[in-house]
Parts: sequence; structure tokens; C-alpha cells
Amino acid sequence: MAAPPNSTTFSGDVWAELRLADARDVPHIHRLTHQMAEFELLTDLFAATEELLTTTLFPSPTPPPFTSFTALILDLSPSPIVPDASSTIASRRLDLSASPLADPEAAAFASPRGGGRVTAGFVICFPNYSTFLSKPGLYVEDIFVRAPWRRRGLGRMMLSAVAGRAAELGMGRVEWCVLDWNKNAIDFYEGMGADVLPQWRICRLAGAALDKYKGSQEEAAGGKAA
Repeated sequence: MAAPPNSTTFSGDVWAELRLADARDVPHIHRLTHQMAEFELLTDLFAATEELLTTTLFPSPTPPPFTSFTALILDLSPSPIVPDASSTIASRRLDLSASPLADPEAAAFASPRGGGRVTAGFVICFPNYSTFLSKPGLYVEDIFVRAPWRRRGLGRMMLSAVAGRAAELGMGRVEWCVLDWNKNAIDFYEGMGADVLPQWRICRLAGAALDKYKGSQEEAAGGKAA
């Protein structure tokens, strides 16, 4: 099958790197998040802006990785990537000799790191806490791989890297959510050893439902003083 017009074809050896993101990656994180919202049929909830992503994910000074909101970027390169001890979380080589890959968005997702790298996915995670275990953990808010790069073992690489870091830090568990209709994802997570817990439900206050509680602390304090 011919590659789509204006696409970039990757073949032979390709190198993948999962690395710490920085503010230069915000445009790609924003675009990837929107693609994820489209895939999950949740674009009506999408309100992210590049400005908000920059201020919330990359404050100054930036906390150490995995102690606050942590963004990881998945880059692919047609040439070997030399791991950087300050930013590389995981890396691996892919052999695409038998199945070359056409990426129609390669130009739009050119990595700010240069060198012909292409950004193909991202992870957002942050610490949580289990009183049952009396240990901190990591919550994976988002894990996403662009369509052309799926089913190449990259999602497993990303989630394994996060789980590995949690284990190395002595954390008790890693948690995330999955949509109940996404059977492929559920099967994938179970295949990695995760328990899917149908007895739990997500409870959420957001938007107007959250805003109506503004000032409730002052009211409670005033009532207590009275």
C-alpha cells in the first residue's frame, strides 16, 4: 500500500526514547491531548491551552521528576539516540525492516530536540497516596501513542518505565483509569498484570459544580467561630 501523501516513512532500525518533557514540548503535548480526546470521544471536555499546560506542568523552579506533575515524551529517531542521564527514562531499538511505517504527521510532530526525531506519544503522571499501604504511589493521568506508532510495543515500554520508576522509589502501586468500552486497552493492561477494578467508580467535581464551593472554607470558619 502506498504511503499517504506528505508522510515520512520509517524503515529499518528506529530508536525510541522516553524522556522528561520540558516547556518546548508543550505544543506537541497540547496536540496529543486533543488527539486523545478525539479517540476517547471526549472533545466536549477538552479545554486545555498551551499557556495552562506550560504554567501547570513546568513551573519555576521545576520539582524533581515523579514528586509532582511529571510529563514524559516519546520520541522516535531514524538514528541512534545517546541516552541522557538527566532526562532519558527508557530507550529501545525497533526493527521496522519487515514492516516500514508511514507517519503522515511526522513534520507536524518534529521533536524540538532535532536530529530528525519525531514525537509519537506522551505520559502524564503524579504522586498519590494509599493509607491502606501507608505508601505513596503514582497515578497515570494520560498515556497515549499516536495512531501510526501503535502496536509496536511502545505503550508497554512507556507504562513499564513508569511502573519501574515507582518500584525503584519504593512506592506501593501505580493506578490509572480506562474507558469501559476500550477492550483493547483493558486486555493490554491485564496482560501487563494490572487488576481492572469494576467495583470502583470515579467521582468528580468540576466546572460549575466545583465553583459553587468557592468561599465554603470561609463560611465554615465563620460558623465555627460563631
